[in-house]
Amino acid sequence: MPNFPQAHRAPVDDIDRAILRVLAENARTPNNALAEAVGIAPSTCLARVRTLRERGIVRAFRTEIDPAAIGLPLQAMISVRLRAHTREQNESFRSSAPDLPGVLAVFHMAGSDDYLLHVGVAGPEELRDFVVDHLTTHPAVAQTRTNLIFEQIPGRRYLTNDD
Repeated sequence: MPNFPQAHRAPVDDIDRAILRVLAENARTPNNALAEAVGIAPSTCLARVRTLRERGIVRAFRTEIDPAAIGLPLQAMISVRLRAHTREQNESFRSSAPDLPGVLAVFHMAGSDDYLLHVGVAGPEELRDFVVDHLTTHPAVAQTRTNLIFEQIPGRRYLTNDD
């Protein structure tokens, strides 16, 4: 992901927010339909979406896959605390964690835990094996804590008209 230091300094206006709301619901919305939904000309809409991407506000258009549909019905959030807070240990874990089997997302955190891993696995045995084989054996990892996910409810706070 590119670094956009100035990306969020310029304000996002009501039309940009409307575009973002539509794209958040369906990133595959065709430009003509998007323009109609927000009440602007298609050429203006195309330019605004391009600008939102260039500014780093729209970072990607991606497909969201249901982990259960591809054989990963058990999801968990695993907190990871590192042994030491050195650049070397952070980089060691940070560079390897996204490639571990079943890792859906990695969050570098502030607070009592250093990382939070969102994982999807086939069942409890695979979850145990993931923790034992990939986390507790990692030289940078001091401690883990696993929480099962019952349901994921998407948030939409950043898309409201109350901003």
